[in-house]
Amino acid sequence: MQIRIPELAFEFLKDLKKNNHRDWMQEHKKRYQTNEKELKSFYASVVERLNEHDEIEKTKVFRINRDVRFSKNKTPYNVHRSVSFSRAGAHRRGGYYLRLEPGNSLMAGGFFSPEPKDLLRIRKEFEMDDQEIRQILANSDFKKAFGGFDETYQVKTAPKGFSKDHPSIDLIKNKSFFVNHQFSDKEVFAPDFLDKLVSHFELLRPYFDYMSDVLTTDLNGVSLID
Repeated sequence: MQIRIPELAFEFLKDLKKNNHRDWMQEHKKRYQTNEKELKSFYASVVERLNEHDEIEKTKVFRINRDVRFSKNKTPYNVHRSVSFSRAGAHRRGGYYLRLEPGNSLMAGGFFSPEPKDLLRIRKEFEMDDQEIRQILANSDFKKAFGGFDETYQVKTAPKGFSKDHPSIDLIKNKSFFVNHQFSDKEVFAPDFLDKLVSHFELLRPYFDYMSDVLTTDLNGVSLID
């Protein structure tokens, strides 16, 4: 039997959005715990399927409690459930992400705000040769599913050390290198959602393989892994 996302999970999140305070959560703690158990079963099925073509090292279920210390929004709980799946080994770079939220569910993958060393290495690769990454981004299935990198996460002008007139400046200006795909609530509750989600994750593999090669070698192609 195919594991599915229960509609009750979204009903809980909708109710939480209307009643985002600790007293309500305490009163509905059993609902929350039941939903988490169901969702974790789904996450386990995702890992099982991903391991058919990849190797997942860690599943991180993000807390429902919000960190409100530096936020103007003081509501204590997130009104979505999120999980990430980390690939195993230093030679496998990139990660898978899923957010479940009424009217705003999505999967994503790639490199969000990479550390400065990795960011510079990626930009230098694009500066030297952008042919392979452009072929990946232009693939019809990839483009249909994801479009391209989110241009919201770009610097306004050329990063330090790069020419604003470089032919690859549209790629070099990115601060993050991830893509995403939205799912409707109807898609989330459908019997084939697990299949559809995993197929979108699988579309990321050529991109992950390319970026893994970039981030584990220097500009001369020499491995950085012992």
